[in-house]
Amino acid sequence: MSNHPRGLYMLSTVEMWERFSYYGMRAILSLFMVSTLMFTLPFAAKVYGIYTGLVFLTPLLGGYVSDRYLGNRKSIILGGSVMALGQFTLAYCASLYNPSVAIATHSGLIWSTQEILFLIGLILICFGCGFFKANISSMISLLYEKNDNRLDSAFSIFYVGINIGSLIAPLIIGLFCSSSHPEFYKYGFFTAGIGLCIGLIIFLSFRNKYLKDVNGVDIGKRPILQEEHDIIDENLLDEAILRKYDNDEEIIAKEKENLSKLSFDEKKKILEGPLTKVEKHRIYVIFIISFFAIFFFSAYEQAGVSLTFFTDVFISRSVGGFIVPTEWFQSVNPLFIVILAPIFAMLWTKLNEKNLTLSTPVKMSLGLLILGIGFAVFAIPASSINAGSSSVSMLWIILLYFILTIAELFISPVGLSTVSRLSPLKFTSLFLGVWFASSAVSNYLAGVLSELYPDPSLPTPYLLGIIPINGFFEFFILFATFAIAGAIIVFLLRNKVVKWTHGLEK
Repeated sequence: MSNHPRGLYMLSTVEMWERFSYYGMRAILSLFMVSTLMFTLPFAAKVYGIYTGLVFLTPLLGGYVSDRYLGNRKSIILGGSVMALGQFTLAYCASLYNPSVAIATHSGLIWSTQEILFLIGLILICFGCGFFKANISSMISLLYEKNDNRLDSAFSIFYVGINIGSLIAPLIIGLFCSSSHPEFYKYGFFTAGIGLCIGLIIFLSFRNKYLKDVNGVDIGKRPILQEEHDIIDENLLDEAILRKYDNDEEIIAKEKENLSKLSFDEKKKILEGPLTKVEKHRIYVIFIISFFAIFFFSAYEQAGVSLTFFTDVFISRSVGGFIVPTEWFQSVNPLFIVILAPIFAMLWTKLNEKNLTLSTPVKMSLGLLILGIGFAVFAIPASSINAGSSSVSMLWIILLYFILTIAELFISPVGLSTVSRLSPLKFTSLFLGVWFASSAVSNYLAGVLSELYPDPSLPTPYLLGIIPINGFFEFFILFATFAIAGAIIVFLLRNKVVKWTHGLEK
């Protein structure tokens, strides 16, 4: 892994702290709503779905503004600052907890000062994430040449950074935050805000030193089309134009010869022109894989809501007299990511070297299939609760997270790499925003589907108003069904998808 540019490791470290912030607050968010704001489980699930959906939708806005006006660096600084402000607002909101007032549960907002601050905090985080998330991811691809076969490996390494933050945040925050001590949630949100500040300091300190492309030219300072002739690297301009054509050696060689005869202004005019048929086909692929990612993430994101509720109440968390905090289980998945991601990075590299590369749709199909198997397996012990058992061994939830991790490594970092590779260079951040928009829909659906969680104290929920969810077997098998159905469809479409990449997928 030492042959990767240092900018990759710097960006991974910054993203680690941003994910520390996000997953630290996510680990306590649903429990905070239920135990402190006194929301019912279905209403907390709905709020969770809307919030996490917006977190992944706003990168469309942030990506567009970055590509057209601000550039990556300014967008990252703006986004991180606003997100930190949002976390500190949530910390102040949590500090207003008054046990004498928080008595009755409710299924809607009553617009108290605490709830107004809660909404402001969530809105700030959503807005800030829109400018931060797509832009830091898009900078990874700018560190490499277009056809560099290290990109999948690079995004897997980047994913390690993400998940180190995701791993340590719930462990730290879980030490002093729990649903039995709502007054301590303020420290959790405050810690999440500090994590963002650390990430911003690292980015501000090292951005000029390490954020350079293969030719040593600074990246991300301004949108490519706004750079002046003496600032922009003409090789980067050529690279952007070559993305308009098939990735065929003869075609690329011919276009390079043509470009050598053009002036800078003529090249810039080509880049500003309409999208080619090849670019449009690759954009179709981005939308296709983004759509089917919804099948994956709507199930995967149950970790932050329904699986958290289930763990808090029904998982046996006692180990030698110590009760494992519910929040700590949010660290199981990132722990497996940190362990397995380097293995997968080496696996993709070895397969590339042996010309056995799996195409993106095949990887996605396998990821969905593995995810479906995981939920199908977990549905069996979970059903024992409805049969009269009071708890389920924690080994089952750990096994589920292990399976989900394997599935995730087939989809998430590979999806980021594919979108970066297929996007027109001038719109890379925007189309990474499209990828994150699929996560927005997924997270919203995750919240909607979590409203079907079979809470014994509430009436039986119905899927689409007609299919009763009578117990946990029906609830978890629902996600297995969606995932396996998605896996089959993606596999059937694999050849068409590969064809539309015009040589960028084998």
